[in-house]
Amino acid sequence: MDKIVVLDFGSQYSHLICRRIREFSVYAELVPYDISYDELQKLNPVGIIFSGGPSSVYNSDAPNPEGKIFEMNLPLLGICYGHQLIVNKFGGKVKRANKEYGSSLLTIDNDEDLLNGVGKSVRAWMSHGDEAEQIPKGFKVIGHTENAKAAAIASEEKSIYGIQFHPEVVHTEQGTEILKNFVLKVCGARQDWTMEGFIDSAVEKISRIDGNVLCGVSGGIDSTVVALLIHKAIGKRLKCVFVNNGLLRLNEEKEIEKMFKDNFKVDFTSINAVDKFLEKLKGIEDPERKRMIVGEEFIHVFSKFAETNGPFKWLAQGTLYPDVIESGVSKGPAAIIKSHHNVGGLPDWLNLEILEPLRELYKDEVRKIAKILGVPEKLFMRHPFPGPGLAVRIIGEVTPIKLSISKVASKIVEDELMEAGLYEKVWQAYAAVGDDRAVGVVGDERRYGNIVMIRVVDSVDAMTADWTRLSHGLLEKMSNRITNEIEDVTWVTYAISSKPPATIEPQ
Repeated sequence: MDKIVVLDFGSQYSHLICRRIREFSVYAELVPYDISYDELQKLNPVGIIFSGGPSSVYNSDAPNPEGKIFEMNLPLLGICYGHQLIVNKFGGKVKRANKEYGSSLLTIDNDEDLLNGVGKSVRAWMSHGDEAEQIPKGFKVIGHTENAKAAAIASEEKSIYGIQFHPEVVHTEQGTEILKNFVLKVCGARQDWTMEGFIDSAVEKISRIDGNVLCGVSGGIDSTVVALLIHKAIGKRLKCVFVNNGLLRLNEEKEIEKMFKDNFKVDFTSINAVDKFLEKLKGIEDPERKRMIVGEEFIHVFSKFAETNGPFKWLAQGTLYPDVIESGVSKGPAAIIKSHHNVGGLPDWLNLEILEPLRELYKDEVRKIAKILGVPEKLFMRHPFPGPGLAVRIIGEVTPIKLSISKVASKIVEDELMEAGLYEKVWQAYAAVGDDRAVGVVGDERRYGNIVMIRVVDSVDAMTADWTRLSHGLLEKMSNRITNEIEDVTWVTYAISSKPPATIEPQ
């Protein structure tokens, strides 16, 4: 299939470029900026994109791609830092400028190719401190803002384009159309990246592995899709294990067992390990340590099961692209945001090989696969749930009281969203609790109780998220129920921080 390769120079938005391109059925892959010319040729791309990044091209340690990459005679698009690289490489001049962050009005000077059909002007998202002072010979300005006179440039002869703004973020109007113009019109890429094709390819690859597979299923969409793909490929050589770690949603362990037995013809085993997990988490407050402990304890349980029910060669997990990115083990120079138990928590002593069929996919792509595979809609439209469970929605030490509060309060939040017809319209919703307490009055008595934080966000891929503007009436209803139905809660707050700078989960 046709492929667009994105060279990652360290932008927080690098992976969003791939995500946006995949939206119009073209495969995009992220690689490190210092990939060799030979390795890049092996990928056989039909076009190349340089991502943004925090560096300045005139610094001595500025990241640069191998020089021969510019000579591949492939269409090239540079975004932000990538734009400045192109200017610098072809003889232009980049200078330090007034920092420009946020939305700016981009005026279109030429709409023949890259900016075709986007209108006379659009709001574009800027995030830069450098700009092109002088563009290279053979290039022309095709778009400008008040502060960036060469916000978009083009060498139509070479099919090379540079843009100072970020078309991959939702804040840029017509950003997807701009990327689509480059990928479909300039590169001529075929739209042959489909989830049906992915299923066929994944099943074919998995069918070639030897040995038995142990798949940890959580009841969530990711691990369920992994189990169904592997079962489709190797049948009875797969065993699915669900571990009740005590950190699940209210009564979730019963629902998961019933769902698998009623809907899927896979070998399914449920293990009660509540006491083991909660004992390991006693006294632990640091969120990274909690994530690592939960991940390692999962592996202990799986390894013990494998020893007595094996032999197994593989441990399958529902790892997704955002998990890999945030854990700092992606292909580019990404910083660690947080460890994911299925990525960052695997111990050295593990004697099972890891199988992660969804490692390159985003959540909405997994949902499409789930629908194709016949997963009940109630499951694939369910909100994402963190691998470490409520351990990362409980701030500070995990205690029985805080566990109970988080379970019941989160159920109230979900129930009220369903009642309002909003559950499937938001990305994620839950109630978190920490150690902060506040005074309340119940009846005529003073009560000193916990503070619960409601978190509801909108997103398309979990890479970025915005807090959901719920009505005051709905928030009031949630708050009243939580404080009335949970004895230990006196206050309810609502989180209004977006990602970034916040993350979706509190820990």
